[in-house]
Amino acid sequence: METSARHTELGDRLRDLMSTLRMIRHRREVARPAVPSGMVGMLLQIDELAGPASGCHAKELADRSGLDPSTVSRAVATLVARDLVVRQADPADRRASFLALTDHGRRALAEARDWYGDLLGRALASWSPAEVEVLSTALDRLGRDIQGSLDQLGNIHGSSDQVPGTINPRRDLEAAR
Repeated sequence: METSARHTELGDRLRDLMSTLRMIRHRREVARPAVPSGMVGMLLQIDELAGPASGCHAKELADRSGLDPSTVSRAVATLVARDLVVRQADPADRRASFLALTDHGRRALAEARDWYGDLLGRALASWSPAEVEVLSTALDRLGRDIQGSLDQLGNIHGSSDQVPGTINPRRDLEAAR
């Protein structure tokens, strides 16, 4: 199979996978509605950025997620309204606030991660540990290589902030998760 045909086939498989991921998100939201669809990643990023004793700023969250600040603001408002996240005054800058998970938010995040872990455990039950490792490594590499290609596209066109569909190159792939 020639290279362009392989890339087309891979693109088709990735679209199928994205469809499956949307279905998984929907099923999780129906089964566990505490965290709205699409917000598990936001909760995870707030938790990772905040650390054990502090919080993170919405700007940090926007930078890390690759989302527009207004999108982050709306998502955070939803999470605050559901008592999953709390805003705390930043003593160093009264105009800013820290975001941190509430106890309810931590429990909801742990429950969501357990749900996804159980699903993957069932889906991969017949896979050998070596097959799971190969998949994990390949997905990691694919993600990094796609990130690098997006960064190069942003460099060709100037700032990636001006190129629709690109991720801000100031962050690495880990930050975009």
